[in-house]
Amino acid sequence: MIELARIRSAAELLRGRVHRTPLLSSTSLGAMAGVELWLKCESLQKTGSFKARGALHRVLRLSADERARGLITVSAGNHAAAVAWAARQIGAPCAVVMPEDAPQAKLDAVRGYGAELILHRDRAALFERLERERVARGAVFVHPFDDPDVLAGAGTVGLEILEDVPNLDMVVVPVGGGGLMGGVASAIKAQRPEVRVVAVELAGGPGLTPALAAGEPVPVKRPATLADGMTPPFVGALPLQIARTCVDRIALVREEELRHAMRLLATRAKLWVEASGAAAVAAVLGCSTRSGSAGEAGEHPASALTIPQGARVVAVVSGGNLDGRCFDPDRTG
Repeated sequence: MIELARIRSAAELLRGRVHRTPLLSSTSLGAMAGVELWLKCESLQKTGSFKARGALHRVLRLSADERARGLITVSAGNHAAAVAWAARQIGAPCAVVMPEDAPQAKLDAVRGYGAELILHRDRAALFERLERERVARGAVFVHPFDDPDVLAGAGTVGLEILEDVPNLDMVVVPVGGGGLMGGVASAIKAQRPEVRVVAVELAGGPGLTPALAAGEPVPVKRPATLADGMTPPFVGALPLQIARTCVDRIALVREEELRHAMRLLATRAKLWVEASGAAAVAAVLGCSTRSGSAGEAGEHPASALTIPQGARVVAVVSGGNLDGRCFDPDRTG
């Protein structure tokens, strides 16, 4: 796990620089699932997602020489915007490798924060393009999900959750590369090991489940999905290690369930949430959940996710960067 002291240090460094996002109760959505439900609204964070925490924490810990060399990263959107924003906070140059088909709103955000945008057609080769650019520029790579400073920043979400709901029973977190899951699970389990941590990934193209089965990160294909933030080419090695001991269950959600959760968040909770951000709520609502294997270090029983009636549950709403076209019933990706 990421050490609790490291996460608390990150919280102190980030204090006043990022938002302490609200933890809102949702009586109507909770009633649908038969639980007491709170929403950790990282969709209201700076840059519109939890990514600002990890990106800024990593950047603030750079030396003066590293800052002068400039930053570079790779992302489908939210991390790209977060690193571009963090670079602007310290006055460092920044370049971002992104897929050509990334959502336009996210491309615009990166440009708006002043970063150089490097578009690449092949999503499967984004990291290879990143490495070529990093070597050529001598820039510092800010990894989107496999860096301890990035995970410690994300872990501050878990600290805030326990401060606001100290007696919770379960926290539900979406998984892409695993940075948010790894940070939150570390913070939760270090303080309240009995709290269940549920990781949510896409039924159409999970990355954590096959990695747990293989015992190492494995390349995965990107499914046609609205949830671009949950489709990195692999799960990080550090988040994978954390998942093996800190994740109690994996829930898988389908596209229609993500859309349903997005609509309910908009109409019932008045939250404008992207598909990745709605994944935890989709899982809580009982949408098509299955379990995976955690390999040698533990087991995820082969049964559907169930939540005891009346359980105190926090769903992490990880991001809110979307445009209105996502509600087109014929649109994916």
